[in-house]
Amino acid sequence: MTISNKLTISRMLVIPIMIILLFLPVLQDKETIFELSLAELLFAILFTLGSITDWLDGYLARKRNEITTFGKFLDPIADKLLVISAMTYIAIFRTEYVSFWWTLVLIVIFRELLVSAVRMLGANKQVVIAASWFGKIKTIVTMPTLVLILFNRFGLDSILGSQGHYLTDVLFYISVLLTLLSGIDYLYKNRAVLQED
Repeated sequence: MTISNKLTISRMLVIPIMIILLFLPVLQDKETIFELSLAELLFAILFTLGSITDWLDGYLARKRNEITTFGKFLDPIADKLLVISAMTYIAIFRTEYVSFWWTLVLIVIFRELLVSAVRMLGANKQVVIAASWFGKIKTIVTMPTLVLILFNRFGLDSILGSQGHYLTDVLFYISVLLTLLSGIDYLYKNRAVLQED
């Protein structure tokens, strides 16, 4: 197994650890930086490390000429699981986002499920569908936005005041729009997979 594929698998394995940490009482009661509990801080750190492996595994696969069918299939799934886990956590635990967040999260989940279904259809027809550049741009915007939110904007609210959340709101709206557009682009480019033989 290549190093890139090992990184992809590690990104998937870290997700249950992130979730378990949130429910450990000993970590919930300890305050840290940026008004985060130790559980929230560890969740944010692990998400950030997972996001970095997303870039790193692709870089290493290209540099070492180790692009595999397994990697093309699993890498986007690992990204989806990581992002959806972070969004769901924010929707449940970050009360300032509850009023609007679930609608956007459900849009993202629907898009990801639809794209995954097309991938599975493609695999059934021995067609490996790699991530598009549109999808990569979506990921480049989404992951840093989630990092900003998970770290409470790194204390920017002390400078921007009560308006600080608008920065991450706008970035997240952009990421959802890119998610929708990349989904439409994905379905259009791979419409042949949806056609009956």
